[in-house]
Order: sequence, then structure tokens, then C-alpha cells
Amino acid sequence: MKLVAFTSCDEALAGLRSAARSHVGPWGFQGDPRLFDVRPDSAGAPDAAAGRSAIEKAPTHSGTNTHEVGADEPDIVKTDGRRIVTVSRGRLRVVDPAAGRLTGELDLMPGADEVRWTEANLLLHGDRALVLIATTSRDFAFRPAPADRVRPAPDSAGKPASPSGTNKPVSPDGSRPDTGIVGPTLIMVDLSGPPRTVGQYQIDGSLVDARQVGATARVVVRSTPRLAFPAHPRATDQQRTAANRAIIDRATETAWLPRYRVASADGDTRTGQIGCDRLSRPTTYYSGTSLLTVLSFGLDAADLGDGDPVTVAADGETVYSNGSRLYLSNDRRWRILPARVGRPTEADPHDERTEIYQFDLAKPGRPRYVASASVPGWLINQYAMSEWDGHLRVATTSGRTWGEKPTSSSAVYVLRADGTGLVETGRVTGLGRGERIHGVRFVGGTGYVVTFRQTDPLYTVDLRNPAAPRVTGELKITGYSSYLHPISPDRLLGVGQEADRSGRTRGTQLSLFDVSDPARPNRLAQHHVRRGHSEAEFDPHAFLYWPATNLVVVPITTYDANRAGRRLPSAGALALRLTDRGFTELGLVEHPVAESSRGVPTIRRSLVVDGVLWTLSDAGLRATELTTMAALRWLPLS
Repeated sequence: MKLVAFTSCDEALAGLRSAARSHVGPWGFQGDPRLFDVRPDSAGAPDAAAGRSAIEKAPTHSGTNTHEVGADEPDIVKTDGRRIVTVSRGRLRVVDPAAGRLTGELDLMPGADEVRWTEANLLLHGDRALVLIATTSRDFAFRPAPADRVRPAPDSAGKPASPSGTNKPVSPDGSRPDTGIVGPTLIMVDLSGPPRTVGQYQIDGSLVDARQVGATARVVVRSTPRLAFPAHPRATDQQRTAANRAIIDRATETAWLPRYRVASADGDTRTGQIGCDRLSRPTTYYSGTSLLTVLSFGLDAADLGDGDPVTVAADGETVYSNGSRLYLSNDRRWRILPARVGRPTEADPHDERTEIYQFDLAKPGRPRYVASASVPGWLINQYAMSEWDGHLRVATTSGRTWGEKPTSSSAVYVLRADGTGLVETGRVTGLGRGERIHGVRFVGGTGYVVTFRQTDPLYTVDLRNPAAPRVTGELKITGYSSYLHPISPDRLLGVGQEADRSGRTRGTQLSLFDVSDPARPNRLAQHHVRRGHSEAEFDPHAFLYWPATNLVVVPITTYDANRAGRRLPSAGALALRLTDRGFTELGLVEHPVAESSRGVPTIRRSLVVDGVLWTLSDAGLRATELTTMAALRWLPLS
């Protein structure tokens, strides 16, 4: 299995039409890829989940808790030690932590009130911030420019693209639908003085994830065909399917290829569309309903440009990078999803596979495709992949995870690049029969896999010999850990949920594991917050470990019932001191409730700058003394 380029737009159109026709049903493209997700049952998608994979000497400030050192990940707050940059509700703010004051503020999309509620993240490099707004319409992203300042951008082959508005798929009634781009918006902000926008980029689709290596950011976007399938309420399912296939047959390749717009600081706006020459396909199956595009941007460049795109006909939402390599996953859940929600079926093992594409990031520009692999089962998130000593380790769950008698089990596969393929060198199977993976962490030559249904087996897997990986230990306890963080070579910290013997969750728990003996992993201590939930359970960007003082901070929200039976929320940042044998609670950092607020502010992030703990909510930033936990100052941001 490998990726191959289409030889022409005609070939691309024929392949995409054929794949899409086989997947369309009476109500359009069938199923929701998240319907039978094997990821943890938690609010939010942990496809952006991350953590640090190496223990480093603590600097004077903390950074984003990332999966791999050297591959930064976007988040709602960044610091370089001399400033804290946040993005929320359409506004970017800059704070001087030494002076404890707001020094800059930028309305990213003036006049667009709706975007203030759109999730946004950012990357930081020197005096540049790249803001990634998940999904916006054309009305939000670009200020109107004079007609003579709007011009087609060159396509990926260097030829002038068709003018904006000419690449329109034909609707069933013959009309041409609105051509407005709906998708991620990227905004480059200069921070050398008062924050100012120096470039914008928008593309069809939805934001999957991004990674930053040095001054280069790679942004992954998923797009779907711009096809409208009418309801036809009086028709039969067979008639609807036939009508929808006819719509696909009439569509041109422009219905699939993402469009983009680029705007510079002087108001010059260019439009374009990704060319067929940048599109590749798997040699096996693909659905024709989804494209994954990798864009590359230099954060030190004058403007954003066209992103030098690489596009794959693939379905997937998992991105992993160790800095030198970028991996995209493409699963086949679309082949087994039922036509109607609520009718899960047993998967054919032939279809229950995940394809993985490896790209080389050695050069700042466009990633270079290297090799591919196909493994049984599905991934939980990016932590299910890890490259070490030239080998990629992949943890997956296969089989039915629902019903009274689930057939699922999990495995770890070890792969190595050989030509255009990632060839399997070894595997460990049969982990957690009847369960599914809830957490994975690879640390050097060891893998830690958490499966769960009623109790939580923590497996230790010896991966030092890639030809003969083996399970060396297993620990069964109640509850589960969905995020695992290495504290030292002998200690592992888990964040997840406590549960009773029947598997019902009972609130957030932090577990300290002794993994010094791989054959006998042991839980040394547990800190349980009854009725608690933490964003760190599904998004490790919310987790902070500060080695200099052994400080652990996680956001916590709890619910308690009053006499009237109402559930009253309480929210804060739980601060714990970690010892070799357990946890000492230091306190709960809380943010004040504004008079105009409808509820308790939910703290989402924590960071350390020069001995001060800063906690962030939508309401503001609170500074707390690191050792005594005394409140220092409050900066409202709302």
C-alpha cells in the first residue's frame, strides 16, 4: 500500500466520482465517522490531545504540554517567558508577566461577533503569532477589498488560477450555489509593537491539527466535496440514491478540490484552488468524501502565501509528528458505517484497518511523502503513534466495543520504513479483551497501554527489540487513565476517572505509578476528586507539570446538589505537590465571578513564568505565588 499521484485532472475526477458513488446513499454520504469512535467517552475531541515525551531540566517558564520535544502544538495560550499571548472569542491579548499588565489587544475579525465563540488556537515564533481559527465563513475572515485588488492566486503548478467564482459545482436544479469559502482561517500577527494583522489565509474544510518546527508551521485541513443532495421526501430510498449518484456524475473536479484565499497587510487579496497535480490517492480504498491537505507556512515570512499544499484522498483525524517526520492516519470506518444511525454492525476485519502516511519534514517547505503502512484496528489519538530509534510504534483497538459481549482487543505494532512501505517488524496482540484503549504513552523503549471496560489494566510493553516486542507486566485497578505523563524513568502519572467495579465513573483521579520494575507496575498513590471532571482527561494541553518544584496543576470542575436538587458547579485549578510516594494538595486556584457572568469561570490552562503560576480562563488571568499559593494579582480579560 502506498500513495500515488493522479496523472491528470480527468483521472482524478474519475477516481473521486467512482469512490463517492459507491459511498452515497439516499440521504447523502452515509454515516458519521465519529459514530463508532473508539476514543474515550469525554466531552471534546482528543484529536488535539498532547503531552511531553522527555524529561528536561526546567527552564524559567513552562511551555505547551506537547507530545514530542521539538514539535510544538497550537493552544489557546503561549509564552516565551517575556510575554503571555492568549486568544479567546476573536481577540488576541498580550500580557507582560513581569509587570502584571495587559500590553496589547487585537480584534482579529472586526465586526464579526459570531466568531468570538469560535474555538481558536495559536503558535508563537519570535515576534510572530499564527492564530488558527477552526471554522469561519467568508464574512468573518476578510475585510472587503476593492475589485481591482482581488486577483486569482497562481495554482500549485504556477499557472494562474481561474478567477474567483468560476469553479462552481452545478446544483441539481442547474443553479450555481454560493461560492463562499467556509473553513479554517489563519491570521498572522506581528507582536513587535502593538499587535497587528500582517496576513490572512482561508481554505475550504475544517481544521484537523497543526505542528510547528522552528519557524515552519504545518497545518492539516480536512475538506469534503461541495455537493448538495436534495431531500426528495416523496421518493424511495432507491430513487434518492440514484439521484444523488447522478449529482456526483455531473460534478467536476472543482467540487472536491479546496479553494483558498490569501490577504496581505495592504489589503491585496488573492484567490485560488489546489491543483490536481498536488493530489495523491492510496493504491487501496478511499471514500471520495474527504481530502486531507497539509499546508506549510513560514512564520518569519512576509506573508502567508498559498501554503505550498500536499493533498491526499483520505479520511482521518489523527496527526503525529516528532519534528523530523509527520504522520497522517486514514481509517476505513466509512466502509462499515451503517446507512442509519443506531444500527451498529460487526466490522469485517478487512475493512477494520488504519492506513498511515509518513512525510519527511527535513526541509522548511512542502513535506515529502516517504512511506505508508496499514495496520489492523483504529487509533485513539496521536499518542497511539510514536517514533523511536527509526521505528514507528502504533497502538490500535479492533473488534466490536459495544453490546453485552464485546469482541474487541488491542495491539501494538512496530514498523520500519523500507522503500515506500512501513514494514511490520513485530507485534503484541490480545491486550484487554472485551475492552478498548483509553490511554497510551510510549517512553523510549517502553510502551504503556491502558484499556478499560469495568476495570483498568495498565500494560507495560517492552519494545526495545523491534522484532520481538512483549508484554512484561499488567496492573488491574478500578477506573482508568486517559492521559499518561512520564515524571521520571521510574514514575508515571495518570489522569483519568475513578470507577466502581461495574465500570461507572466516579470522578477525576490522578494516579502515581511505580514502573521501575516493568514486570510489576504498581500504583503508589491516588488523588480522587468526587464528581469531578477535568479538561486534562481529554486534552493534555490543560495538564501542567513543573519539575523544579514537583508541581502538578489540572483544571477541575465538580458538581454538588443543594437541597433543591440542583447541580451547582464549582471550578478551579487543582494544585498538587508530587512526592516520591504520592500527592500533597496545595489548594484550589479560583477565578472571581464577574457581575455580568452567568456562571463560575472555568480555568482551562496553567503556566509558570519566573516563579509565578498563571491560570487562564475566559474571564482572565490570575497570578499565584508558586510555593505558598498566595494570590498575587488578577487581570480581567472579558
